[in-house]
Amino acid sequence: MLRNLRTVSSCILIAMVLPFMAESAELQYEVVTKLSAKTPPGNIAVSPSGRIFISIHEFYNKRLRLAEVHPDGSVKPYPTKEWAFAAQQQDSGGLYGVLGLNVDQHGILWMLDVSSDNAAGRLVAWNTNTETLHRVIYLAEPVINAKSFLNDLSIDTKNNAVYIADTGQGAVIVVDLDTGLARRVLHSAKQTKAEDLLMVIDSKTVELGGAPARLGINPITIDNNFDYLYFGAMTGQSLYRIRTKDLLNQNLSEKELVKKVERYGSKPISDGITIDSVGNVYVTSITDSAIGVTTPDGKYKSLFQSEELPWPDGLAVGQDSFIYATVNELHRSPMLNNGRDKSKGNFKIIRFKALAPASIGR
Repeated sequence: MLRNLRTVSSCILIAMVLPFMAESAELQYEVVTKLSAKTPPGNIAVSPSGRIFISIHEFYNKRLRLAEVHPDGSVKPYPTKEWAFAAQQQDSGGLYGVLGLNVDQHGILWMLDVSSDNAAGRLVAWNTNTETLHRVIYLAEPVINAKSFLNDLSIDTKNNAVYIADTGQGAVIVVDLDTGLARRVLHSAKQTKAEDLLMVIDSKTVELGGAPARLGINPITIDNNFDYLYFGAMTGQSLYRIRTKDLLNQNLSEKELVKKVERYGSKPISDGITIDSVGNVYVTSITDSAIGVTTPDGKYKSLFQSEELPWPDGLAVGQDSFIYATVNELHRSPMLNNGRDKSKGNFKIIRFKALAPASIGR
C-alpha cells in the first residue's frame, strides 16, 4: 500500500521516497525515483559516494545509452553528451549500446558496450572521481561472435579481472585487466545454458525473434571477498557458483573447469542478482514481479511482490547496505512485442535494505 511521503536522511540521494510495504511483511522497499518513458532503465550502478548510474535499455530503441540520476530525480546523459548517445557510425564517437554496467570500490564505472550486430564490443571504464576516461578494452572474435549477447558483468578488484555473461551463447568471458586479454570459458557447461522453460508474464509467453524466449547465463555477481562468481541462466531455476581462482587458472581445460561449477541453490526465472556478506543472493524474479533471495542453505524465498514491479531488472549495492533495483516492463518493450511499445510508463528505481551488510562493487 502507498504510504505517506516522508523525508529521509541527508545521506540518501533522493530527498523524498515513496515507501511500500512488502507483501511478505519481511522487507519494505522504497521508490527512489520514477523515470519517464524517455529513460527506460536497464542495469544500475551506485558509486561509493552514492551517485546512481543507469543504462538505458536498448529494447526500447532510445538513442541515449547511459545516464546519471541526480539527487533531485533528474536524469542527465553520462559521462558526457558526446559519449552518452548511440554512435552513428563506428568512428563517430559515442557508445554502441550499453546494458551491463558496474562500479568498483575505487569509483571506476565499467560499461559493457556492444554494437547491435555484436560485430564490435568493448569495456569502457570511466573514472567517476576525476570525470576522465580510465581505460578501453576491445572484445572481438573468437571471444565474441554474431550470436553473442553480452549482458552483464562483475568486477574482481582482488584479482584484477572482469567476468562477463554472454547470454546469447551461454558462456563466461574472463578479462585479465593486467594484460587486457580475454578468454571464453564454460561455453560447454550446461549450467550456462537456458533450461526448457517458458517465460510467462501476464498469462502470455514472452517471445524473442518469433520463438519463446529462452536465455542463458545473465544474472552474475561476485562475493564480497572475490572468492566466488555466482551465476545462473536467465531462463533457469538453479543458481551456481565457481571459485574465481579456478576461472583464472589457465592450466585448467574447459572440461576440468566445468567440473568446478557447483550448484548453490534454487531461483526463479530471473534477470539481475547481487549478494551480501553472508552469502544471501538477491534475485529479481521477472515472471512474478518480485524480488527474492537465495539463502546459503540453497532455498529461495520471495521478499516482496507487487504489480508495481513489472520486470525488476538490474541490482546494485549502494551505501549503507541498501540494494537498488531497476524496474522496466521489459516484456512490454518493442523487442518483445513485434516492434510495438506496450509499456505503461511504470519505470522506476527502488531500493531496500539488505538482510546483512553488503559492499559496493558486486
